[in-house]
Parts: sequence; C-alpha cells; structure tokens
Amino acid sequence: MRFFTCLTDDHNLWLVGLAAALCLIGSVITFRLFRRLRAAETGTRLAWSFMGAVATGATIWCTHFVAMIAYEPGATVSYEPLLTGLSLGVAMLGSGAALWVASRAMRGSAELGGVLFGLTVVAMHYTGMAGFATDAIIHWSATYVAASVAGAVVFGGLAFHLARRPGKAAPVVLMVLGIVTLHFTGMAAMTVIPLAPLTDASVADSANVVLAFAVSAVGLMMLGTGIATYALDMQFRIQAKARLEHLLEGSVDGMVVEQDGLILAANAAFADLVGVDHGALVGEPLSRWMADTAHLHVGCLTQSRLIGPAGAEIPVEIAARRDGGRAVESDIMIYAVRDLRTRLAQERRIAHLARNDGLTGLPNRSSFLEWLTRQTSDPVAATKVALLAMDLDRFKEVNDVHGHAAGDQLLIQVAERMRAALRPGEFVARLGGDEFVAVVPVQRREDALDLAERLRAAVTAPVMLDHAEVSCGLSVGIAVWPDDADNASALINDADLAMYRAKASLGTDVCFYEEEMDEAVRSRRRMAQQMREALDQGQFSLNWQIQAAVETGAITGYEVLLRWIQPDGTFISPADFIPLAEENGLILPIGEWVLRTACAEAARWPEPHKIAVNLSPVQLGHVDLPRLVHQVLIETGLAPSRLELEITETAMITDMERTTHVLRQLKLLGVSIAMDDFGTGYSSLSTLRAFPFDKIKLDRSFMSELDGGPESAAIIRAVLALGESLHIPVLAEGVETLDQLSFLRDQGCDEVQGYLLGRPQKTADAEIQAAARVLWDTEPERVATAA
Repeated sequence: MRFFTCLTDDHNLWLVGLAAALCLIGSVITFRLFRRLRAAETGTRLAWSFMGAVATGATIWCTHFVAMIAYEPGATVSYEPLLTGLSLGVAMLGSGAALWVASRAMRGSAELGGVLFGLTVVAMHYTGMAGFATDAIIHWSATYVAASVAGAVVFGGLAFHLARRPGKAAPVVLMVLGIVTLHFTGMAAMTVIPLAPLTDASVADSANVVLAFAVSAVGLMMLGTGIATYALDMQFRIQAKARLEHLLEGSVDGMVVEQDGLILAANAAFADLVGVDHGALVGEPLSRWMADTAHLHVGCLTQSRLIGPAGAEIPVEIAARRDGGRAVESDIMIYAVRDLRTRLAQERRIAHLARNDGLTGLPNRSSFLEWLTRQTSDPVAATKVALLAMDLDRFKEVNDVHGHAAGDQLLIQVAERMRAALRPGEFVARLGGDEFVAVVPVQRREDALDLAERLRAAVTAPVMLDHAEVSCGLSVGIAVWPDDADNASALINDADLAMYRAKASLGTDVCFYEEEMDEAVRSRRRMAQQMREALDQGQFSLNWQIQAAVETGAITGYEVLLRWIQPDGTFISPADFIPLAEENGLILPIGEWVLRTACAEAARWPEPHKIAVNLSPVQLGHVDLPRLVHQVLIETGLAPSRLELEITETAMITDMERTTHVLRQLKLLGVSIAMDDFGTGYSSLSTLRAFPFDKIKLDRSFMSELDGGPESAAIIRAVLALGESLHIPVLAEGVETLDQLSFLRDQGCDEVQGYLLGRPQKTADAEIQAAARVLWDTEPERVATAA
C-alpha cells in the first residue's frame, strides 16, 4: 500500500519518531489546557484560549514540519518561507477557534470543536505543502487527499467528544492518530518524480536532521511556555485546594467538592456523616452517597436523603454552588450537607408538645378541643358523646407536704394509669394542673359511668413515690352531647359545673350535669354584671344604725350598712351580693365607695359621733389600704378618731403577720380598730394578744340565744370579763328586747346595738326608740351618776 511504502521508504524513521514524540507531548498538553479552559472563569477564558491555541498550533505545525523534513523524495527540497509561516498561523488560529467552540456548554459543541480541529490540521498541512518546493514533477491522488481529510475530521471529532469524559488517554491517542493519519495519508497522496538525480545525499540528510531538531527546539519552547503556564496554574490550584480544604474543615456541616461526578475534597464532618474514612473519599463517585445530585438546584436549599452506613438513609439539607458560574457543565460543584436528624427530632418534639402535655405525654387542651369538635360536628350522629371533666382531690396536699417534684411524679403515674384504662374510641387529655378531661361515645347517659369508674379506680389507687405512699381522689362531672348542650363550648362549661358540684359534694364523686346548675351560675354572673352597673349608676346607698352607751343611753356612734335597691325596687341582701363581690374583686371599688361616702357624710354632722365601717378580708389583704384611708380622711376632713374600722377574726387568721402589719399602719393614722363578730370564729386569745384592738363586738347570735339556756349567758359574761381584764370595751350586737338590754347593763357591757334601739335608717339623725329609753328613763339617778 502506498501509505506504508511512503512511511517506510520515503521517510527518515528517526525523524518520524521525533515528530511522533512531539505530537504525543503536544497532544497531552493540549488536552490538559482544554480541560483547564472548560473549568476557567469567564474573565480568564480568553487567556487560556490563547495558551491553548499556541500549544496546539505548535504541536500540529512542529509535527508536520519535522515529518516534512523526514520526507526523502530523492530530489532537492526547499520550503517557501511565507507559506511556511502562514501554515503556522493557520494552525494556531484554527486551534484556538476549535478549543473555544469545544469548551462551550452547548449540546454538540465538543464534537463541533473536534471537527473544526480536524479541518485546521488539514488546512495547516496543505498550506505547508503549498510551500514545498523541489526539482521534480508532483502528482496528487484525490482519493488519498479525501482520506486524509476524513481521517483528520473523524479522529478530531472523536478526540474532543471523549475529552469531556473522565478518561485522559483516549483523547490524546485519537488526536495523535488524527494528526498522523492526516500527514502520512496526505504525503501518500503525493508522488514526486525527480527531474535530476540528488547529489551528496549524506550532506542533505545531515542538514535536514539539524533543521528538524532546530524546529523541534522551537516547538518545544512554545510548548514549554504552555507547560510552564499550566504548571503555575496547577500550583495555584493546589494552593487554592489547600485553602479550600482548610475552609471545609472549618465548617460544622458536611462539605464536599465534586467535579465530573468524582469527589475532589471533603471534610471530616461529611466523612463522619457517611461513615467512611476521610482519606477514602477523594476520587470516589459522589453518587455512591448522594444519588439525586442532578435534581439539586444551584443556590437553593434542598431537602434530600444521604446514604449512610449500612445503607441507612439520613435526612439532610443540601446547598449546591457551582464554582465559576454556569459557563460549562463540568464546573466544580461544592455541596454543603447539613444533617437534619437533630432538627427533625426537635421539630417532631415541638409538634408533639404542641399537641401533647409536656409532663404526662397525654393530649393537651388543643388536641382535646380538636377531638371534641370532631366528635360533636355531626348533628345526625347515631351515638351521643359524653364529656367527663375531672379534678384530682387532695392533690394540693401532696404538693404542700411532699413538694412539687412529688406532685409531678404523681401526675405522671396517674396519667399512665388513665391511659391504660382506656378502651378503643375513648379519649383522655390533661388541661393543666390537676385538671383532666375524657371523651367517650355513648348510647345512654348512664354508659359514661363505666369510664368514670374505671378512671376513678385508676386514680385513687395508692401511688408509691421515692419516699412515701400517696393517694388522691377524683371528682368527675359528666355532660352529654347533644342532651345537655348543642356545641362543644357549652358542653365543656356544663361538664365543669357538674365537676364543681361533685367536688363540693360529700356524698358522691361523680355528678351529671343538671340544668339547675347552669341557672345558678348564670344567676351569679348576672348579679355580678348588675353589681358593676349598680356601682356605675349609683344604685348603692348607706344606712346608719345607732350604737349607744349601756349605762347612760347616750348615742356613741353609728354603724355604716350597705344597701342595694335596684331601679325596680328589688332589695338585694348584702348576704347575697357581698360574698360574690369578694370573689370577683368588686369589693375593692365598692368598699372604697362606702368608706369615702360615709366619711364625707359624717364630716357634715353637727355632733362628732363615731362611724363604724366594715372591712372585707379582701380589702385587708391589700397593702394600699392605709394609704387609701389616709387619703379619704384628708379629702373628707373627718377626724381620724371618729372612724372605726371593723374586721373579723377570720380575716386575720388567713395571714396574721401581714394583717397585723396593715392594722398597725391604720392605727398610726389615729383610727380605731374593732374585732367584729367575736365568738363565731376561732375566738383565739392569741388574736387579741397579737394586736391591741380598740373594741370587741359580740356577735348577735348570742343575744338571740340568751333566753334559750344558761350557756349563752355564761359566754357573754366570760367575754365581758375578758374585755374588762384587757381594758377593751365590748359592744353587743343584736339587742332586740328590754330584758337583753337589762342583762347587759347588769353584766357591765359598755355599748349596745340592735333593733331595740333603732333600725337602720337612711340618715343618722334618728333618736333611740322609746322602747329602749324606758330602761334609762326609769332610773334617772343611775344615768346621771354614770354620766
């Protein structure tokens, strides 16, 4: 074949070997520069294209020229300088264009660049051949020319096609084949017929060898420039890689750097996450642990799964970033991988706590309301729904005696027992503190008792704590939907009312809701609202009841009594509205109004009688009470000595130290302090010893029982003797008969108050009734002596 005979017979094989070596070295450098060009940032792509054009063009041209020098046609050969130089320019320009096109991130750009490279080799070769001059006749074979062009284009396209893949040897081999095929097939297409025989061939051969090595040296210098540039870039990349690894290790998240599907670098956090030795990660395919990297969006956080040790899936959050922008497909990809197991566990716990009690693990109020709403949302349901409102009895005692930690342990064990007592379709939840609820579908009201008894049995069984055995009771209130209420809110209210009835009852721990309970609560709420309106609209008024000295019958003062008469004339008893006012706090503004109004009216009296104003335990519990009394006395101008504040012993027992402190401040203002309703409370001598009261008021109940037996008379004598020994005056309330008044006078009582002297009046200008004056009018001498 002409190709092989041309290669073996017409060429200096040593120079052919040199050309092949140049071609191989240049091809290796070319594809290294090509890969660098593909990964280059936008601002450096032109510089790398230039370096690639120089190196590749030099490779093609030097290979061609050394091979041409190796050609021995048997005639004298010379080369036209202009066309020879032009062939070098064609090689460089064409190579630069081919590299630029092949590096683009477009479909088919690599193959198109390879074809352009093959055409560049063709153009360079035949331009150089045009400068080939010899004293001979040259014949060209069109078939071999076409074969040389086809070989260059095919091998060039294949070389650049494979250059995008991980392998490094195949593109180099194909590029060498493309250049060699083009040159030697092109040379085989040419037949040279010398016109004159060659003289002194040995000298020509020596000159050609020297020239070939000179051309090779020039080419190698040009290639060396590319190699040096590439080496400097590699050093920079190594330093950048070291900095990158330093940055990667400084991150608490897993970090991995990937290119062409292979891991370039990863930190210890990522190695620990996937359960692989840190050094074994580099060079491994990333898809081994991250299977869906193709679906990750650059610049976005994506939740995915990581394949961990033993194939376990690890929930992660991945942030992907492309180093160098979006210029090419094989950019370096940097992935930040965050382990979501801890966060997801926390989110699950937060979601659990949002719907469940943090202490007991039972469903909480939110879950309970959702469950109850679903159960009662079907108006045509075949079954009824029973709601059980439950409250632990004696739970406060456990907290007070054993501490709150013991109380928490009790709640945990009680909750576990409740949960264990449930059957399918039943629901129990903790609302807070010692309050629980249960929901159960029933056919009849009485069916709810089964769950109530099971829960009671679970709760009331003794509980062993670390240091003691404790137990508590359970009060249960039951309301049934739709019998007792037609919506969830009303059903909850009804069950609560029944539970409070059960808690207050001594005979039963389980109560069903009854309509009367709701009516009583509504009545109290209505009265509370009416009280607020009465205070704003001035419906309250004051009555005055006379207090007189027993010995002389002289008026010593008046007790202030609060009255509430509604616009329709209805009289509301203080025994009904005062306790309610104390519960809802209205006693504070009402008490202030009574104090201010009474002092203002008494300040206008012509006689300096004392006034007695009752204080509620709620008022006494406020530390501002002394300031309020002082302010009222200043504003009204009433002398402090004319004001007497009455308190009950029960109010002092609640907080003796605090109450005594408040009373001492009041006494420093100059007002008097009286103990009201003495004999009905604790009647403790320690109370009288704890504070120097100015007066003792004997409860009216002793007067009403005075005629019933000697016991009441003995108690009255004892109280009067106690007051005399302590130098505290005693006032007896509830005096309604002349015999009672006579008895008190005989026993040495200081003051009296009651219907015998006069009923409460709207004004304080009434006189003592005649029925009482009989006692003093019949003994004027005694009265005069006492006076």
